[in-house]
Amino acid sequence: MDVTDIINGKVDDEDKQHFIPFQPLALDDAIRHKQLNISSRFSPRVAGENDFLQTVINKVIAAKEVNHKGQGLWVTLKLLPGDIHQIRKEFPHLVDRSTAVARKMGFPEIIMPGDVRNDIYVTLVQGDFDKGSKTTAKNVEVTVSVYDEDGKRLESVIFPGAGDDAISEYKSVIYYQVKQPRWFETVKVAIPIEDVNRSHLRFTFRHRSSQDSKDKSEKIFALAFVKLMRYDGTTLRDGEHDLIVYKAEAKKLEDASTYLSLPSTKIELEEKGHTTTGKSMQNLGSCTISKDSFQISTLVCSTKLTQNVDLLGLLKWRSNTNLLQQNLRQLMKVDGGEVVKFLQDTLDALFNIMMENSESETFDTLVFDALVFIIGLIADRKFQHFNPVLETYIKRHFSATLAYTKLTKVLRNYVDNAEKPGVTDQLFKAMKALEYIFKFIVRSRILFNQLYENKGEADFMESLLQLFKSINEMMSGVSDQTVMVKGAALKYLPTIVNDVKLVFDPKELSKLFTDFILNVPMGRLTIQKLYCLIEIVHSDLFTQHDCREILLPMMTDQLKYHLERQEDLEACCQLLSNILEVLYRKDVGPTQRHVQIIMEKLLRTVNRTVISMGRDSELIGNFVASMTAILRQMEDYHYAHLIKTFGKMRSDVVDFLMETFIMFKNLIGKNVYPFDWVIMNMMQNKVFLRAINQYADMLNKKFLDQANFELQLWNNYFHLAVAFLTQESLQLENFSSAKRAKILNKYGDMRRQIGFEIRDMWYNLGQHKIKFIPEMVGPMLEMTLIPETELRKATIPIFFDMMQCEFHSTRSFQMFENEIITKLDHEVEGGRGDEQYKVLFDKILLEHCRKHKYLAKNGETFVKLVVRLMERLLDYRTIMHDENKENRMSCTVNVLNFYKEIEREEMYIRYLYKLCDLHKECDNYTEAAYTLLLHAKLLKWSEEACAAHLTQRDGYQATTQGQLKDQLYQEIIHYFDKGKMWEEAIALGKELAEQYENEMFDYEQLSELLKKQAQFYENIVKVIRPKPDYFAVGYYGQGFPTFLRNKVFIYRGKEYERREDFEARLLTQFPNAEKMKTTSPPGDDIKNSPGQYIQCFTVKPKLDLPPKFHKPVSEQIVSFYRVNEVQRFEYSRPVRKGEKNPDNEFANMWIERTIYVTAYKLPGILRWFEVKSVFMVEISPLENAIETMQLTNDKINNMVQQHLNDADLPINPLSMLLNGIVDPAVMGGFTNYEKAFFTEKYMHEHPEDHEKIEKLKDLIAWQIPFLAEGIRIHGEKVTEALRPFHERMEACFKQLKEKVEKQYGIRIIPSSLDDRRGSRPRSMVRSFTMPSSSRPLSVASVSSVSSDSTPSRPGSDGFVLEPLLPKKMHSRSQDKLDKDDLDKDKKEKKKEKRNSKHQEIFDKELKSTDISLQQSEAVILSETISPLRPQRPKSQVINVIASERRFSVSPSSPASQSTPPPITPRTKLPFNLQSNLELNGISSLEMADIPPPLPLKGSMADYGNLMENQELISPTTPPAAHQRHLPPPLPSKTPPPPPPKTTRKQTSVDSGIVQ
Repeated sequence: MDVTDIINGKVDDEDKQHFIPFQPLALDDAIRHKQLNISSRFSPRVAGENDFLQTVINKVIAAKEVNHKGQGLWVTLKLLPGDIHQIRKEFPHLVDRSTAVARKMGFPEIIMPGDVRNDIYVTLVQGDFDKGSKTTAKNVEVTVSVYDEDGKRLESVIFPGAGDDAISEYKSVIYYQVKQPRWFETVKVAIPIEDVNRSHLRFTFRHRSSQDSKDKSEKIFALAFVKLMRYDGTTLRDGEHDLIVYKAEAKKLEDASTYLSLPSTKIELEEKGHTTTGKSMQNLGSCTISKDSFQISTLVCSTKLTQNVDLLGLLKWRSNTNLLQQNLRQLMKVDGGEVVKFLQDTLDALFNIMMENSESETFDTLVFDALVFIIGLIADRKFQHFNPVLETYIKRHFSATLAYTKLTKVLRNYVDNAEKPGVTDQLFKAMKALEYIFKFIVRSRILFNQLYENKGEADFMESLLQLFKSINEMMSGVSDQTVMVKGAALKYLPTIVNDVKLVFDPKELSKLFTDFILNVPMGRLTIQKLYCLIEIVHSDLFTQHDCREILLPMMTDQLKYHLERQEDLEACCQLLSNILEVLYRKDVGPTQRHVQIIMEKLLRTVNRTVISMGRDSELIGNFVASMTAILRQMEDYHYAHLIKTFGKMRSDVVDFLMETFIMFKNLIGKNVYPFDWVIMNMMQNKVFLRAINQYADMLNKKFLDQANFELQLWNNYFHLAVAFLTQESLQLENFSSAKRAKILNKYGDMRRQIGFEIRDMWYNLGQHKIKFIPEMVGPMLEMTLIPETELRKATIPIFFDMMQCEFHSTRSFQMFENEIITKLDHEVEGGRGDEQYKVLFDKILLEHCRKHKYLAKNGETFVKLVVRLMERLLDYRTIMHDENKENRMSCTVNVLNFYKEIEREEMYIRYLYKLCDLHKECDNYTEAAYTLLLHAKLLKWSEEACAAHLTQRDGYQATTQGQLKDQLYQEIIHYFDKGKMWEEAIALGKELAEQYENEMFDYEQLSELLKKQAQFYENIVKVIRPKPDYFAVGYYGQGFPTFLRNKVFIYRGKEYERREDFEARLLTQFPNAEKMKTTSPPGDDIKNSPGQYIQCFTVKPKLDLPPKFHKPVSEQIVSFYRVNEVQRFEYSRPVRKGEKNPDNEFANMWIERTIYVTAYKLPGILRWFEVKSVFMVEISPLENAIETMQLTNDKINNMVQQHLNDADLPINPLSMLLNGIVDPAVMGGFTNYEKAFFTEKYMHEHPEDHEKIEKLKDLIAWQIPFLAEGIRIHGEKVTEALRPFHERMEACFKQLKEKVEKQYGIRIIPSSLDDRRGSRPRSMVRSFTMPSSSRPLSVASVSSVSSDSTPSRPGSDGFVLEPLLPKKMHSRSQDKLDKDDLDKDKKEKKKEKRNSKHQEIFDKELKSTDISLQQSEAVILSETISPLRPQRPKSQVINVIASERRFSVSPSSPASQSTPPPITPRTKLPFNLQSNLELNGISSLEMADIPPPLPLKGSMADYGNLMENQELISPTTPPAAHQRHLPPPLPSKTPPPPPPKTTRKQTSVDSGIVQ
């Protein structure tokens, strides 16, 4: 089992059990067959294995797996440290007297004096024995025994193993019939030392037989021997010995005198001139040298027997004194291992030589050199563990009382002759051995004193003084020869201190060392000198007060000198810290004066060293620690004394304090120690705090009065104190409660201590305060923002003091106000400040202001302003890291608006860019452009220089305002282009072009700009832009942040975003919010509740056309203004008044319309704005009818114009539109109006409506020429299959025309419109819109419609022809209408079964068209519009027939020229919030998509509805052919509702609701 790891201590589990498997050994076949009688005689000695035992063991060790068959031993192992005596004492339960102890075969690491050992290990290695006359090899047994030279056997000196009893002879294992047995058996021979030189080992060889009778007659057939002591007196060498095997008669062989004179080994034989080769046996006397061979190996482990002649010669020097000098010199050549084994004997011999020749100096130098050699050996790393042996020897065994005189003399002699050739090297070695040389000198002197009671004291002192004098003289020399010696002297001389001071006056010794150091030439051996000083500090000398008095001034001078020159900083720092460590101890006597010395000489030097060091220096931490230690040990007395040290030079004090303040601030701001090293940081802070307070006293005493006031010094003090107070390691609220409690317990809250000190220092300033405004506002603000209530209460009044101070000086506090607002922004954004601070600031400053005669009003205004700013900044900070960027945008706008309001341009611009960056992250390019535009508006087109705050972005390289404005405009135009807001880009481009053309004369830029503008104009008419929906969102409840709480906002949806998706997006931002089911404004209970309630519904933007559109304009141009530059939004719902009329519901169906006005136009710098005013108007049934008719006429006219301009448009939408109006099956739309309004009764009851009734009649009359033109075009384009359908439609129209013209007169389309026919290229179809001023109501122009009757909003569920009343049409969030409406719904279902023949024909024709369209190719939206748009999902792919299709633009028709001015709404009701959600999903943008029909007669309307919603029902149904550039509507997530089952009355009412 391998126990290496256990012995090396790597495995220390004493409970772990180890399995040692048994190795099976098979008996040799020959033995087994012959049944060798293994008697008691053979049993321990016979090996029955095929291999030798050594081979078997090696195999077992090498084998990874042993086939042990479960047999073996389980053992536990434990390593016991210590020697045998220690172990027996500490582990008596494990080791007792009977435990076998196996000593190491070799020496232990340390041989202590008195540890005597004399073991010789003998190993039988192998042999080779001739079989002689026998046919088989012999069974050889070797017997080992020890004899003296008289032939007498030494009894009981052989130990076969540890724990065995000693035996007199040892018999080997017998290998059966093996010619070359290999034994490798080891025994230990232990002989008394005095007998070794007379003893030899004898090996006899005998053949053993397996038969008892034969075996008894077997005699010794050969012998070998070896003497333990060689002829030169040294012990037998370690290693293998090839012994000579002698043959002779057995009796002769037993006689020692027969063979002792003969050579024992073959080497000896060769030395005597005999050959060891040759076949013939050589006769040497009565013995013959056999051919047999036999090898042993030996190992001597003895502290008394040496195998080295030179060492032996020294140890036995008395036997031949003539060779003494030679032996002493030879010692230097002896192997170190041999010397240390006999260390005590060698040293004894050396000192005996010295003492026995005390009268002469013959051997002194040689003995000294030998001593240096031995000490040098032990200093060697190989033998350094013998140091304790040497120490023990000196203390217990050394006894040479006069050695000190001789050693001192020789050493001084060497030093005096240091530069002589040959001496330098020896002196260098002596210097290295100095410590032990002096140990011998001191011990010798002590022993002498004990014997002779201090006799010769003066001589001894003198000799030491002379020695030091010689050393000092040597040190002061400048010779390069002795540099090595001097270096060694500096390194090793301090090692003698602790010994020498036992026999020498310590103060004198300190003076000697001081001289020693001062004798080292400056600039040479600096680092050695510093390390020498470090060692002196470590010595006992420096702990004594009197000695320090002598040494410290010298040390501080040396330190100052080298620190100022930045030499060997590491050593300097180490020396300083070691000195400070000693001074901090309590057992070294008084230290106050010594601290003062260090303070006077080194404090400033150390400070400057720290200042000059980079933060990346490895030593910065050490120097800061040293500086901290100096300050820590300084008492109040020292601080007071410090000023005196600068003398009368006032500027020196100022410089010192300046340096210190700046250094402290740097160290606090960028700490040199890791943040988590709390103890170190807190210790540094504690020391710094005391120092800062002490220096503050100096400021008050020396630099406060008018004559001596130092502004910069005070300024630095305040900045330092605030930096100290705000440093991270003192912010206790960031620590765990346990850590916080520990810090408070040990150090207190240092922030409060320094905070109160700052406050006192501020009030001490008196008349000088004004000099610190506004510079000190920021630092003071930082201090007051620390979340420590008492500190805040104590320091916030400083602000009032500042206000008052500035007011007295300038009659205002404008500088203070500006500064606090700017700094507050940075601080709060950086994470400081909280609600409690806002409250305290408000309360404390208001109290102070109100008491002041002049500051009461202005002060209160200022405080309220700051509190408002703080609210916004705290909101901004709270939301700044929110994932929801919209909330971040809201807060940013709140803050920038506030800065605009208080005219802080720099801060305003800063937040503009924060907002712009947020928009760019969200791809809100339009909003980013509007944001940048606010910056541009602050600039003039002038050569005025740009103020620093105007160019806050690195990207702008501008020196004048005009240049910056130019760059901003270019960027804004780029963003407007990306946001498809080309109208805005053109407006800015025109302004920029004016500058290029008439101011800058930069025609190159102008040409580039005009090219861009041309592209923008083309984009306006050719590129289809998706129209976003607008949503009203109310946030109710106290759970929302203040910038949302109980407010309503209008949001601009994203492209193609449905209300459901928008709501989902809202609710993910507020996962805890509850969605309100109603659109009515909530009560106070909800507004004041702690929860979150969100109300969301669609609203319609109200078109506000620019005045320039005073002629009919292309719908493609106008459509932009339907959803952009809008500030008013509306939401409508039907309201019934009066009694129900079952025949005509129009008479009492009113529209309640809520108008929302936002704070700013949309789009703007946000995608949403807060609603600033809400009012409600009611639209009478008659006004509703006028709106409905107007929309219908617009729709017909738009479609007619499109067909005139593009003959390729499909006819289906036109068919549906015309049929829905003229077919008798659905005719009668305005008969309802006639019944409701054109009666004598109505005229009598409502005389004020006369003008409106005339307007309605006029609109009915105008419908006929539009229809006539539409039917004419239909007739030209209709297919043969639909010809019967067209004829039926013509017949119906003829009847209608006759009736209308008879009742309401004839109208003719103006020629100005007729002239336009066909004047446009076929690729772009346009409808024309009259200016909004000619509309009956502005509402009528808000629709966003496609001419193919599809809603422009993707995924819309409803459209205009479908009434609002049926329950299936409502989205889940809409309110239910009155129950009686639903009842009426059911009654009318029966009418749906009617159907005309013509309708069936039309239906079939249309179905066949559907089938033909199914083969059409799919076109993905992204291919037809600007590449900036994202691809539409596959579900939104539509089919288009290439030959017939165009994408349409949203049409509106020109209004009648006889249209009366717009009708003013009757009532304006101030209203808090939105009304019902009823019309939201339906009466939003898509509700205006299709002109409302006249009241329905039968189910033909259903087919009309179905066809008009064809794109929602079947993706294969063709959209209008003119829609090539228009994005088709996206399919709804839910299938569209079935056609409504309604009466005429309901439909009229609903269509009247359309906005």
